Amino acid sequence: MNIDETDKKILKELQKDARKSYRKIAEQTDISEGTAYNRIKKMQQNKIIQGYTPDIDYQKLGYDLTTIIGITGEGSQLQDLEQEIAENPHVTAVYDVTGQYDAITIAKFQNRKQLNQFIKQILKRKDVKKTYTMLTLNTIKEKHQIKL
Repeated sequence: MNIDETDKKILKELQKDARKSYRKIAEQTDISEGTAYNRIKKMQQNKIIQGYTPDIDYQKLGYDLTTIIGITGEGSQLQDLEQEIAENPHVTAVYDVTGQYDAITIAKFQNRKQLNQFIKQILKRKDVKKTYTMLTLNTIKEKHQIKL
């Protein structure tokens, strides 16, 4: 699906507030309410819009540890490993990368015990050669949006 300027305007409005009504989006993008509805539905069907989630401050929920974990594997089971890691509720992102590691995982934990259990679970797999864990000291920016 090709995205035009109107679609980008709609996406910008949804990035500001995903709960905005079709009427409000239509007003702010100079299109009809029906056009706004149809374009949003089309972007949902094409998986451009993949959901509407709140922007949560996880530290306020007790998730004080944000980790960046590099994983080096061996063998042909990397995709299975990445999928297993992605299904863990603590994991917010898994990236297949080039360089020193085969995968990078971003995860949040409430305490070191949870982190330790997670790392040990990964290391139990025969196809995991090593992990390298970095704890963040301070979050400067954490958004899963880019400016369109």
